[in-house]
Amino acid sequence: MEKSVFNTNYQQTSLTSKIVVGLERISEAFRYLLWEHAKTIGLSPIQIQILIFIAYHKNELCNVSYLAKEFNVTKPTISDAVKALEKKNLIIKDFSGVDSRSYTILLSEAGREIVSETEQFANPIEDKLETIEEQDLQVLYKSISKLIYNLNKTGIITVQRTCFNCKFYEKIGDQHHCHLLETDLFDNDIRLDCLEFENR
Repeated sequence: MEKSVFNTNYQQTSLTSKIVVGLERISEAFRYLLWEHAKTIGLSPIQIQILIFIAYHKNELCNVSYLAKEFNVTKPTISDAVKALEKKNLIIKDFSGVDSRSYTILLSEAGREIVSETEQFANPIEDKLETIEEQDLQVLYKSISKLIYNLNKTGIITVQRTCFNCKFYEKIGDQHHCHLLETDLFDNDIRLDCLEFENR
């Protein structure tokens, strides 16, 4: 109990505990912004997240099974959200794949309009980050990308399309290298969500 990150006395002696609590506060800010925006347009947060994901990712990722892993929720939760989006004419189910039992989720015209209205909900967080010095941002990004990779390795984050998990990535000494782009990468070139990502 004494070493709980939520124990305020322990926090004062542990930098990592302070960081965990700080990350929790930031996640609360993200959830607040998403919820506030969701209320104004009559959608749930997960429905907004699904629409934005579909807008920017390849079709083979836009199905119930993958979305459940992406957002760490059950397939029935995603299915219910998709049904609601279809009822609002914001998505289209494409059954043209090899398996007629499954479908790809595509945006309708109305869905694309909703994405353009909603995808800026996290801008207040980005605006505050832009007030931080570039050097500090680079250190922050390096730490966050490593943390996400390690959380993915332990299964806490189930899906990652980051360079570190990609078959094209190699670390040669202290140098990051992408074999797809055939170029060395700086720490801030590491992608957290790469469209060319392929599992090892």
